[in-house]
Amino acid sequence: MSTQKKILIVAAEASSAAYASWLLKSWKSSNLPIHAFGIGSREMESLGFEIIGRSEELAVVGLQEIIAHWGDIKGAFHRLIDKAEEYQPDLVLLMDYPEFNLRLAQKLKSKGFRIAYYISPQIWAWRTYRVHKIKRLVDHMFVIFPFEDSFYKKHGVPSTFVGHPLLDLMETSLPTDEVVQETRDNLFKEHTNKNKILGLMPGSRRSELKHNLQTQIASAVEVVSKDSSILPVVFVAPSLDMDFVKSLCATYSFQGAFLQEDPFKMIRTADVILCASGTATLMVGLCRRPMVIMYKMNKMSGFLARFLVRHISFFGMVNLIMEKEIVPERFQQMANPQELAKLLLDLFHNKNGQRDIMLKEYDHLREKLGSRGGLDRLSQGILQMMGWS
Repeated sequence: MSTQKKILIVAAEASSAAYASWLLKSWKSSNLPIHAFGIGSREMESLGFEIIGRSEELAVVGLQEIIAHWGDIKGAFHRLIDKAEEYQPDLVLLMDYPEFNLRLAQKLKSKGFRIAYYISPQIWAWRTYRVHKIKRLVDHMFVIFPFEDSFYKKHGVPSTFVGHPLLDLMETSLPTDEVVQETRDNLFKEHTNKNKILGLMPGSRRSELKHNLQTQIASAVEVVSKDSSILPVVFVAPSLDMDFVKSLCATYSFQGAFLQEDPFKMIRTADVILCASGTATLMVGLCRRPMVIMYKMNKMSGFLARFLVRHISFFGMVNLIMEKEIVPERFQQMANPQELAKLLLDLFHNKNGQRDIMLKEYDHLREKLGSRGGLDRLSQGILQMMGWS
């Protein structure tokens, strides 16, 4: 393995960057001569990854947000193509971020590069016709849900079900009960009249904070007005600047606490969580914490989202996987403080056994995600595609 291999990686979102960092650490610890470059996080850069574009700058959602950041996105797109032509990578690994990555795949495939894709676009949920494009552009799809593997094989796309990476990240990140209790005790020191924690998870992108944070804080105010023993805590994603989040909360007159730790540690600290839709909902489910899922977008993006996914019943990842609503979810105008507060209080007080029922369903959720070792299996598949067995 003395010959250096090159791989272009696009990990433009916080979760993708975490998985890519795991791969880089694994390859580095095995002394594999791999030069990785592309779009990634500061952590990836600290592991020797050559940054062509930063994930922190490109992780935006919604039509208006994409337009606002179009200069950054377009610039990164063209830099990647130029660098690929210069370096001639042995493999291109695209992670999630489908609108950007499928366009990039089209350009790079036309230049003869091999394409692997990890974290599939949710074409099983909406715009299913894109499977034909993926079949043309992607040499191998590494999927994290078993039903995705069946879907791709049915359409003739080479795929491998590797299992969900969160199972691996939990193995190394899950805190002990003692650490969790210590964190809770520290939060209650400043709020001696509180004994329960409502975790607020508004998202890991600035654009998500803009749409979700105010509603979550208003919901927390409503909850505390009905039960003063509850302490609202904003869980600040590791990718966000704490001072920036605090400044936003100050404008909304937030009366609570802040916590910025490993996501699994934050989640386990809470009794109940109000969570913005996304990968975080799956983390909450795997940690067996009761939650309510909410999501807000600007009006135009929300209208388009409703139109494009009108044939599916749920938008929360946990509910999609379970194929039923095991967790209450509210979108756009239905995600209002009064409605969300009622749902949260029902969980705090275990109304009609709702909390117990949800926790039992979480056990079945884990069964559907396969076994640990998904990132190892992904790494093996990638190394094979680069010519190493």
